[in-house]
Amino acid sequence: MGSNPSQLAAINSVPQTATFNTNQLVIVPVTCSCSGQYYQSNTSYVVQPGESFFLIANDTLQGLSTCQAIRNGNSRTTVNIFPGQRLNVPLRCACPTRNQTGQGINYILSYSVTWGDMVSTASSRFDGDTNWTLQANGLTQQSATIFPFTTLLIPLQNPPSSIQTVSPPPPPASPPPPVQPSTPGSSSSKTWVHIIAGVVGGIVATLAIVGIVVYCLRFRRRKVKLEPTGTSSESFEAAEKKSTKNKGEERLSSIAHSIQVYTFEEVVAATDNFSPKCLIKGSVYRGKINGDLAAIKKMDGDVTKEINLLNKINHSNLIRLSGVCFNDGNWYLVYEFAANGALSDWIYSSTNGARSWSRRLQIALDIANGLHYLHNFTEPPYVHKDISSSNILLDADLRAKIANFSLARSAEVALYASSSIRVAKGAKGYLAPEYVEYGLVIPEIDVYAFGVVLLELVTRKEAVFLEKEREVLLSEAIVVILSGEHSESALCDFVDPGLHPKQQMVIVLRMMKLILACLAKEPEDRPSMGEIVSSLSKIQLDVYRSEFMYCSSS
Repeated sequence: MGSNPSQLAAINSVPQTATFNTNQLVIVPVTCSCSGQYYQSNTSYVVQPGESFFLIANDTLQGLSTCQAIRNGNSRTTVNIFPGQRLNVPLRCACPTRNQTGQGINYILSYSVTWGDMVSTASSRFDGDTNWTLQANGLTQQSATIFPFTTLLIPLQNPPSSIQTVSPPPPPASPPPPVQPSTPGSSSSKTWVHIIAGVVGGIVATLAIVGIVVYCLRFRRRKVKLEPTGTSSESFEAAEKKSTKNKGEERLSSIAHSIQVYTFEEVVAATDNFSPKCLIKGSVYRGKINGDLAAIKKMDGDVTKEINLLNKINHSNLIRLSGVCFNDGNWYLVYEFAANGALSDWIYSSTNGARSWSRRLQIALDIANGLHYLHNFTEPPYVHKDISSSNILLDADLRAKIANFSLARSAEVALYASSSIRVAKGAKGYLAPEYVEYGLVIPEIDVYAFGVVLLELVTRKEAVFLEKEREVLLSEAIVVILSGEHSESALCDFVDPGLHPKQQMVIVLRMMKLILACLAKEPEDRPSMGEIVSSLSKIQLDVYRSEFMYCSSS
């Protein structure tokens, strides 16, 4: 981390020859400075085998940097990284502001957040003030949630000490209550008293519940009876619209403290009054707000769950929500702009020339990293539930970003959808068997859908395609090919010829092995997204080496 060894030893109260235990919290003194737009401390890192930008940022550096920050700190041509490569790494830090120094703040601690941490506990651990910490991180008392693998800036008057790096011991267990001497027969009489009290309490509670239910039903009947019988459908629709508007405004006010809120006039101006020339697809428009391009999506109904999720997550491979607008019962979500559109359009575009193995593997790795973050590094973990090539967007550098979180659900426990399973339009061909049959919502359904997207990348065929005038699922077609005679020859014909499958058969077979694992019928037989990231990283490294050797020999 570019720290001075003698300073590091001194602040941690150890000699310079000391070694630290694994998982030990260590204070690392660095000099922070303003580099362009951000405060940061610059260091370097040598890439280890199997590592990606994501793993370096989140596992090695434990959130002290981000994927995007590391990419931005290196050449824009640094897309594929390889073992032994030295990267420039910006570490997140900050310097006290003039206002903070006026209050006696002399240091800013960049604390790596872990499971169970809260702003108040992290601040008090280092003798910091919770309100100062909230302010330094742009948080409020109402929105003070922090997440593992991110950093929390803690303003301090005095430098931290090694004593504060040791977790406080748990509070001592309270002594058991003293045993009261009992007289003969008292135990049985007390037991009967408790039983009678419990029965009476249960009867009273039941009567109370029944009374509440009866009251609610009577009140409801009375309410219906009092409504004028001549109410028109128009007035009912107007009342419903007014109710929706009021609810929307209430929800908007509840999220306004944590996300940018745009006025409807700003949205109208950004899209040239929703001009057809600004229409991207469906109800999504291209716009320009504050000089930056944005994708503006018009939505109705309650979208606050999606907004709250997007406001919590922060990953370069998940689409970023930059603001919202609510007007006349409709929501307008403002997203970062993905210049190259949907992955599905990119795959099947006849004019697209950038279809090398390295390019497609990078896109696959981006998607895998995004899902890995969603499944394992959000609190609670989430299932996207609608992974498809049309819900993957590509930015100006052809880096993939997962979009459309309207169906995302918590993955804390296995959930079962209702009998009328909500399926997004275009989801056919991506649905895992356990979701189709039982409505089971678990991370493995994302793994299955990701396997189909991988197959699309390798074959340039749609998830559902026509063959001899009948619909064929891509996931079923590949199983038939690999289980038939002359499978290798048939596979070469099935894979996109632009990938030169005959010359790259080793890579093709490794990809097919991974794809078949993702498409396993039983969810427990599928790999986790972490395992997929590791596998793709190794394949990507081998492809890079082969392309490098080919360029060198030619």
